Amino acid sequence: MSTHTPGMVTAARYAPVTSVHYDLVPAPRLSLETVATRTGLHPELIRRFVVLGLVEAERDAAGRLVFAPGAPAAVGRVERLRSGLCLNYASIGLVLDLLDRIDLLEAALRRSGVRSGEPSWT
Repeated sequence: MSTHTPGMVTAARYAPVTSVHYDLVPAPRLSLETVATRTGLHPELIRRFVVLGLVEAERDAAGRLVFAPGAPAAVGRVERLRSGLCLNYASIGLVLDLLDRIDLLEAALRRSGVRSGEPSWT
């Protein structure tokens, strides 16, 4: 026997829906040749950056390297660190990790409302 009274609206509880993302349009990708042209570097050097983990890349269905639209900027960052600080490529990986960590910490400080230059105990 149902305990539902006619005309009464009951709220059903469902499990929360996790975020679902469907790519309706594939994200634009840059070829190795395009990144090399935009940065002025040899494609083999960019391949070395990928192997060293300095620049992120994926492989397409044919096995070719494809890059996100921001890859030329990432390659430029690596080259600026190499030429500006006279670092070898292995050291650049560490510097990039530290710079990314600093960015995360600064963003967390901005979200927390702490102003720079003030001690945290004030």
